[in-house]
Amino acid sequence: MLVVTLAILILAVIYVIRGIRFVPQQQVYVVERLGKFNRCLDAGVRIVWPIIERVRARLDMRLLQIDIEPQNVITKDNVGVTIDSTVFFQVINPEQATYSVASLHAAIANICMSAMRQSIGKMQLDETLDGREKIAADIRTALDEATANWGIRIERVEILDISPPADIRQAMNLQMQAEREKRAAILTAEGEKQSAILRAQGEKESAILRAEGEKEARIREAEGMKTAQELEAQGRAEAIRLVAQAGKERIRLLTESGLPPNVLAYRSFEALEKLAEGTSNTVFVPTSAADTLASAGALAQMFNRQNGDKNQGTGESK
Repeated sequence: MLVVTLAILILAVIYVIRGIRFVPQQQVYVVERLGKFNRCLDAGVRIVWPIIERVRARLDMRLLQIDIEPQNVITKDNVGVTIDSTVFFQVINPEQATYSVASLHAAIANICMSAMRQSIGKMQLDETLDGREKIAADIRTALDEATANWGIRIERVEILDISPPADIRQAMNLQMQAEREKRAAILTAEGEKQSAILRAQGEKESAILRAEGEKEARIREAEGMKTAQELEAQGRAEAIRLVAQAGKERIRLLTESGLPPNVLAYRSFEALEKLAEGTSNTVFVPTSAADTLASAGALAQMFNRQNGDKNQGTGESK
């Protein structure tokens, strides 16, 4: 009896131990009871009844990646290109991901390749080489439509490489080289053009500055000559004014001496005569003095006669 009890106890312990499951973080266990889906076990220590229940699938809830094998695809212009791509997805419903599709990875890869062929078959080679984003968008759209009930979410589709045939690559390399040479020639021509424009602008500005300098020099020279002439004219006017002032003062002194008017007039005209002896002197005589000038000879004879009488009187007295 003791042996039977001990055996039952050992079997019970083994049964319980076999029913303990340690579910890792970011994983979910799908449990079936008697062949039917029962529940999902999250991370932690969980109990599963052996024989009655079993773990149907262990699903990773992290972001997963499927590398699609390189595919040889024909473009619209009948050029074969090799496409290398990858798909990132995440399980959001473990039950659907387990029971909706038999092989999740294979199904995703097949849909991806089919969508890739359809997308590239509508594009020219040049469009294919430049249209990675469009190809990836087409593949993702096809995957979203097909996997709507699979319990997964397509996060991203990446086109890793697009390789055309060797002869096409060689032709493209030659074309790229020609384009680079063309751009280099254009840049050289643009540089020479810009250099010529800058030189012309420099020469123009230099000519303008020279002309402005010559203009300024002529203006300053003219202003200097004008100033010199004004100063010279002012000097001459001042000299004439001083001479006239001296003559006026002499006449005033003669007037104050009490001499007869005819003598004063004669002395005044003597002063005018001396004033006009200079080469740079100009004398203006009013028209009212014309009669006096006409009698200048008579005045001179009168003075000579008076001087002769004085000389004779002096001789007789001797």
